[in-house]
Amino acid sequence: MSVEKNIQIVKDFFAAIGRGDREALLALAAEDIEWIIPGEDWPLAGTRHGHSGLADLLDTASRSIETSTEPREFVAQGDRVIVVGFATGRIIATNKTFEDDWIFAITVTDGRLTSIREYVDTQALARAARMDASGPAWR
Repeated sequence: MSVEKNIQIVKDFFAAIGRGDREALLALAAEDIEWIIPGEDWPLAGTRHGHSGLADLLDTASRSIETSTEPREFVAQGDRVIVVGFATGRIIATNKTFEDDWIFAITVTDGRLTSIREYVDTQALARAARMDASGPAWR
């Protein structure tokens, strides 16, 4: 696919996230998608595989976090689309807010998202997820 089509698919992905459209997200994802969110001490960190992993991530996100994501820049070469953006949000369990500058590195193959790796401010998210000195809010 062309770079322009790959960028549009990624823009469609972020639009579906913004609408909370689970069906559209699954339709854009390859059956064997891998989504990696580095970090510890917050609910979304980890590696998810396939549609079931994506569904698990979406369920965990809906229970754990309220966020507004703003993709600001799309840079593409071949099958890779890099998205630079900003998010604000709140961890539901703690009611603590956060701001997060992020980058998504997304691979698009044959019109489907096959790999997503988020580079996020894991410290800001971990701080917002901490209830107190005893540990994370979701344990």
